[in-house]
Amino acid sequence: MGSVLSACGLNFKKEKVQGERHLRANDREFNLSFKYANNAIKTSKYNIFTFLPLNLFEQFQRLANAYFVFLLILQNRHKNDRQVNNRKVDVLIDGQLKNEKWMNVQVGDIIKLENNQFVTADLLLLSSSEPLNLIYIETAELDGETNLKVKQALTITGDLGDNIDRLAAFKGEVRCEAPNNRLDKFTGTLAVEGQTFALDNERILLRGCTLRNTEWCFGLVLFGGPDTKLMQNSGKSVFKRTSIDHLMNVLVLIIFGLLACMCTILAIGNGIWEYQQGSSFTVFLPRQEGADAALSGFLTFWSYVIILNTVVPISLYVSVEILRLGNSYYIDWDRKMYHTKSDTPAQARTTTLNEELGQIKYIFSDKTGTLTQNIMTFNRCSINGKSYGEVVDFTGQRIEITEKTEKVDFSWNSLADPKFSFHDHALVEAVKQGSTEVHAFFRLLALCHTVMPEEKTVGNLYYQAQSPDEGALVTAARNFGFVFRSRTPETISVVEMGTNTTYELLAVLDFNNVRKRMSVIVRSQEGRLTLYCKGADTIIYERLHPSCSKLMEVTTEHLNEYAGEGLRTLALAYKDLDEAEFQAWRERHHEASTALEEREEKLDAIYEEIETDLLLLGATAVEDKLQDGVPQTIEQLSKADIKIWVLTGDKQETAENIGYSCNMLREEMTEVFVVAADTAEGVREELVNARKKMCPGSPDEAPFQKSRFGSKKPKLVLDEKADGEFGLVINGHSLSYGLQKDLQLELLRTACMCQTVICCRVTPLQKAQVVELVKKYKKAVTLAIGDGANDVSMIKAAHIGVGISGQEGMQAVLSSDYSFAQFRYLQRLLLVHGRWSYLRMCKFLRYFFYKNFSFTFIHFWYGFFCGFSAQTVYDEWFITMYNLVYTALPVIGLSLFDQDVNDRWSFQYPQLYSPGQQNQYFSIKAFGKILLHSCYSSLILFFIPYAAMHDTVRDDGKDIADYQSFALLAQTCLLMVVNLQLGLDTYYWTAVNHFFLWGSLSVYFAVSFTLYSNGMFLIFTSSFPFIGTARNSLNQPNVWLTIFLTTILCVLPVVALRFLLIQLRPTINDKVRYKVRQAKAVLPPPVRRFPRRRISTRRSGYAFSHARGYGDLVTSGRFLRRPVKSRPALFPLAESPIAENSPQTYRNIGEGMPSS
Repeated sequence: MGSVLSACGLNFKKEKVQGERHLRANDREFNLSFKYANNAIKTSKYNIFTFLPLNLFEQFQRLANAYFVFLLILQNRHKNDRQVNNRKVDVLIDGQLKNEKWMNVQVGDIIKLENNQFVTADLLLLSSSEPLNLIYIETAELDGETNLKVKQALTITGDLGDNIDRLAAFKGEVRCEAPNNRLDKFTGTLAVEGQTFALDNERILLRGCTLRNTEWCFGLVLFGGPDTKLMQNSGKSVFKRTSIDHLMNVLVLIIFGLLACMCTILAIGNGIWEYQQGSSFTVFLPRQEGADAALSGFLTFWSYVIILNTVVPISLYVSVEILRLGNSYYIDWDRKMYHTKSDTPAQARTTTLNEELGQIKYIFSDKTGTLTQNIMTFNRCSINGKSYGEVVDFTGQRIEITEKTEKVDFSWNSLADPKFSFHDHALVEAVKQGSTEVHAFFRLLALCHTVMPEEKTVGNLYYQAQSPDEGALVTAARNFGFVFRSRTPETISVVEMGTNTTYELLAVLDFNNVRKRMSVIVRSQEGRLTLYCKGADTIIYERLHPSCSKLMEVTTEHLNEYAGEGLRTLALAYKDLDEAEFQAWRERHHEASTALEEREEKLDAIYEEIETDLLLLGATAVEDKLQDGVPQTIEQLSKADIKIWVLTGDKQETAENIGYSCNMLREEMTEVFVVAADTAEGVREELVNARKKMCPGSPDEAPFQKSRFGSKKPKLVLDEKADGEFGLVINGHSLSYGLQKDLQLELLRTACMCQTVICCRVTPLQKAQVVELVKKYKKAVTLAIGDGANDVSMIKAAHIGVGISGQEGMQAVLSSDYSFAQFRYLQRLLLVHGRWSYLRMCKFLRYFFYKNFSFTFIHFWYGFFCGFSAQTVYDEWFITMYNLVYTALPVIGLSLFDQDVNDRWSFQYPQLYSPGQQNQYFSIKAFGKILLHSCYSSLILFFIPYAAMHDTVRDDGKDIADYQSFALLAQTCLLMVVNLQLGLDTYYWTAVNHFFLWGSLSVYFAVSFTLYSNGMFLIFTSSFPFIGTARNSLNQPNVWLTIFLTTILCVLPVVALRFLLIQLRPTINDKVRYKVRQAKAVLPPPVRRFPRRRISTRRSGYAFSHARGYGDLVTSGRFLRRPVKSRPALFPLAESPIAENSPQTYRNIGEGMPSS
């Protein structure tokens, strides 16, 4: 039975927590005994067995949605799953390589990957085609980063090579950690031939990566399918519903209650009437034996349930889906969200969340690949106290650098990178003139790194860098005449100003997160020993010789200037070494490097010994290029009162620099808090101190919103006002404490008081936890945007997930609700499409309830005049076609085309977005107003025609006070009023709106005259009893006067109230629409804005690569030179913002406003 349920996707057993994983290579029988997951994946929510019950459960969460059971279709994720599971890979089975489907790969199998193939599962790298058993992988699908990363196999497995017999005979045993979601950590051991080897993340290939520039490699499967780190981070697919959907559930319950009340009142009335008056009518309406007033009232109750069923919004759900589908197509068709460079249009991957786009309060964004292009450029530098990189005119004034600015000519350097650009000619002149300090500066950049070169053809160099910032620095040295050409484990070859020079590489003092610097020790051809060091400026300054104090002051000014421009800075220093001193240090270094215990700590201490009394050379400034329009987009979203949180795996310095570059963090802010404590108490103290600074009167206990009686949902935390603008930066270690149950409310309160929050070094799971925290305790709609697989869990957790498509992979897009190619399109998605969708949906709902309640309440009033007999007040054909024909198209036209202001004005005044965040347009309060309005209208619509028809005669003296004539008059008045009300609600008239409105009225009169004609009565006598009613009634002036009077009485209070509200309490929409009318709908040309230079006193440390460098690798004693291979361009040409729609400028709402 259990296997059957499991096959159906229903597993009621408690999942067993897996401890240590144990597997053997090439032993399927042994590995299958542990019942590890195979390599098939499942991201769909249903299968053939669970589809109906699970989908019914989800759809029944919308009360009154039962009729949708037959309209549901299975989500198409199964197609994606089949596509992935049926990919082919070479698997070593029974001593032979066999081409197998991914789904058939088992734990313990050895598989072969070839260049540009996706990694099938989480693998232990065994061997590769490259020297030193290296491979190069691209992790764009995991983290959105396009720079290649290097992995290296153990020597003992690397010697297996591609020898199939030796690989088949390999019997290594692996003991490792249980499946988890930590992308940057792995712990395990490999036992082979009686020896045990430690395994770490450098030996592991994760599913989702792509093999690059490596002919082949072999790997041992450690984790398959759902156990892989990619799938562990993917999060659970959930059924997303909008806040309006949730509200509709409450309203449907209210409507059911209202229906029950009306039916009860009418049933009681019928019982009383039957008891008092019923006996007088038994001659005409004989009763059955045993029937009495109570039974009559009971039957009348159910009769009125049928008659008044139009108050229950069954047809509303169909109309809502049509509306959502139409607004989804607007997003797909929007040319202003089409990215020409990558041929990528915006895509609405769901049709159920459009109006939620108009209510976003919190945006959670990834950094790399989302805000930035992950392309670094060498912009500025300071050498021996002189700053380079600015362009000035003959008066000494700084000139803004544009595409037309003259670039430095590097044609004198045959090995220069043609894609590198620099604009300050003074630096080239200093190089050519042989400045000692400038040469030493670029010599350091050419030597102090762990970059690996590849020379495709003679002179055509390509650098493999652990991070793009290192590549940018080595490329800068290359263009200025110091070309890093090749390396071996013992040497570095450099072409210095056209002269080939080889340095002996004696030691690499590698970078780590604590040291924040790296050094190399080299011996020149002349025998000179030199230590070159680069690192965070604060770290380098602590190790400088006292003689550098004056130079340090000048360089510090330059560093502050660079940091103020949002650049990533780095200080450079060197030191000449004594031979005897170095040899003594080298021996101590060897002892530390071979220590079995506390090796890292001992090496750090040895490094500290020699990295002292350094001489400062200068500093570099590298720009992490933002995507086009990112600062403007963030500014616009901030003006719309949307809070932006950045959740990134990058280190703190990197994230802070990007925060300033993007205008999320600003110098004008009162304070930017940094939370970096290593203990729970330390984190609590820092959070509390920050909160008290922002709001001194803030209570110790979180202020909760009073929950509804009987609500099981957690209490909502109220917003607290901060005295000023603040930012918060918190690292992943501190965040892990902050997300604990006893600290999460403190974290939430402090973070939500800040305008901007940046979380650094966070895991994919932490990203999702932060989103869930805000969703749980804040009454706010959240949006998550990212581009890599590490963003998938965050995208799924948020109310709305947006994927950035393009070169960074498609994992985020496949899990998203909306996708496009550039972050800047987010402002159009929210401020235009989202706001319009919310406005249209709210108008639709208000109007839909109004017309249906007005229609139904007339039945209710009529019940008091027909003996509560459950007789309908309208012709049955009118009842049938009221929602289906007469009022369907006009409201659809309103819901698809209406807009309060056009897109340009929406950008000009982003405050127009705030009503959606506050649910101003549709709420329970608004619903109550609609009920009152409908009740008033129904009273007018019933009693005015009733009074007008009572004892009334025609012009020729004939009586027209009959039931049929009254029914025709009442329904005509109703249709006139609801259509006029729709006209008042319409802001933006199109030809389609006019056609639908006037066409529906025309159809009504045409159908009425046809259905009430003699011909229809003669053909279908019982179905069309209203013979001649239309022509006999509608040719009377008093009937049309009644229609006019009724319409005026219904609409006049609405017009008067709106006029008074606009004059006394105008909304932001009223003000902007007035301004549009003033400007005659012509927007003045946007002000051209130049990026202003920001002066900052903030110190910035250079952000190194995320992981340890290649120091151990380049000194490993093995040859590194690689054969020439073809490679696609790593960095595509940047897109010109001129060709795209630039974001609009912001203006104060009070400018030119009339006084109220």
